[in-house]
Amino acid sequence: MTAKTRAKAVSRRTTKTASKRAGTAKTAASSKAETAAKTARKPAAKKPSAEAAGTRAKSGTVAVGKKVPAFSAEATGGRIVSTKSLAGRPYVLYFYPKDDTPGCTTEGRDFAAMCPEFRALGVEVLGVSRDSLASHEKFKAKLSLPFDLIADPDEKLCRLFDVIREKSLYGRKFMGVERSTFLIDSDGVLVREWRKVKVNGHVENVLEAARSL
Repeated sequence: MTAKTRAKAVSRRTTKTASKRAGTAKTAASSKAETAAKTARKPAAKKPSAEAAGTRAKSGTVAVGKKVPAFSAEATGGRIVSTKSLAGRPYVLYFYPKDDTPGCTTEGRDFAAMCPEFRALGVEVLGVSRDSLASHEKFKAKLSLPFDLIADPDEKLCRLFDVIREKSLYGRKFMGVERSTFLIDSDGVLVREWRKVKVNGHVENVLEAARSL
């Protein structure tokens, strides 16, 4: 093979190798572009809806048919009210917005009037609000309430029973207690709940449910 022939052969091999390399590079670039396009088309992960987030946030709250989680709170008369101290007997927890306000005064008087009937059934009645113990003592004395009031200024009990809601008054929005009542049986199981309570006739409904325990 002459020098000229060898040179031509080398030239052909070099051209062929360069062509292969260019083809490989083109294929890789095309593959990368396709991957990028697929990634761009892939929908972004959806953020959890507010409702779903709310459901998760409420996972530690009470539920009808389930045992009430352990709690402990200060009450009037120097009492410490807890699931332990209430064990073995049914009780009513009624949550109200604020001491010495019209609706809460009416509700307190209604429970006081029916208290002997609840006691005859072995059911203890307890009121709960975010007011201080000092406020509770004054409110209890003013109405001569025959049952104790639980102070929940840190909202632990309110949040356990999921009664904190957004409210509106004269166009101003704020977080407050939604009037609610809960009936717990002697096994510590929540058997009935009343939310968004209307005061008139409410205590009679609770007493009727207590009779069925």
